Amino acid sequence: MVRPRSPQVGDRPRVLSGMRPTGRLHLGHLVGALENWVKLQEQYDCFFFVADWHALTTDYADTGKINEHTLQMVTDWLAAGLDPEKATFFIQSRVPEHAELHLLFSMITPLGWLERVPSYKEQREQIRDKDLGTYGFLGYPVLQAADILIYKANYVPVGEDQAAHVELTREIARRFNSIYTEVLPEPGVLLTTTPKLPGLDGRKMSKSYGNAIDLADDEETVRKKISGMLTDPQRKRRNDPGRPEICPVFGYHRRYSKPEVIARVDSECRTAAIGCVECKGLMADHLVVALEPIRERRRKYAEQPRMVWDILVEGSRKAQRSARETLGQVREAMKLVFDFERPEKSRAAAATAARVHTSR
Repeated sequence: MVRPRSPQVGDRPRVLSGMRPTGRLHLGHLVGALENWVKLQEQYDCFFFVADWHALTTDYADTGKINEHTLQMVTDWLAAGLDPEKATFFIQSRVPEHAELHLLFSMITPLGWLERVPSYKEQREQIRDKDLGTYGFLGYPVLQAADILIYKANYVPVGEDQAAHVELTREIARRFNSIYTEVLPEPGVLLTTTPKLPGLDGRKMSKSYGNAIDLADDEETVRKKISGMLTDPQRKRRNDPGRPEICPVFGYHRRYSKPEVIARVDSECRTAAIGCVECKGLMADHLVVALEPIRERRRKYAEQPRMVWDILVEGSRKAQRSARETLGQVREAMKLVFDFERPEKSRAAAATAARVHTSR
């Protein structure tokens, strides 16, 4: 039996990924996802979406900022170098076909599959201040499967720790195809390295921790934040030797400073020949240069929010055209297409009715 194929643009396979609208993005998002997305758009037919329905799975009681958060997040996508001429940007809820496919998948997805998803129990244990005993939270992997399969994506870029989520999508596609007919291709995992930059306090960079450098921060703000960064706790005094390998500042040097600066800081920190204030200043000099093209692009789009919305409107229309095609095939496979929806059946029925009327 011939396996269903994903739609492709030329010789480019399709990739799908999305983000929940959380507002302005920071350096952690840049190195963890956006820089990879920028590379992917050159090699693949990329669909990137605002996962506003997914945001409701944990924040259903606080929806007032979704509009502004969407605008700010997509502005940061564009600032990072994502190009609407090379990739399709859209809003999940503007393509209602996602919801219908989610509903249809929910009819065939065993409950046990959802209860065994690792993140389900983990998040319920970690997030104690919200009532997550909802179907939406339990069933979000089914919606995630609909997001991927409605576009017949060839690949989903994820870190190794998220590969299990895509495997569930593959299982749902496999089950659908076995019950009905071969319609949905099983997406592959595009394993990506996810380099991490520590937050200003050495913990994971997060807005909730207040330890992030935002892509929207101006140079003065970036330098001020860096000046307050945590360094090696062993260096209590200027003449105490340091350990660059555990210093958050050195992690930034490795990513943004020139090789000769990295080598100098590594050597002089260990011998206390350089102090933390000077070390931070050197790193800030390189970081602000690296961020300037992003800030410049961001200024352009921030001054024209209508342009950002227009990109999302057009992208959502394009996404919906593709989603409708897949959903039509799904309905056909499930025998949910009725005779009145088929032009040839309608014409045949009309002709038969006419003959019966004439014979009378």
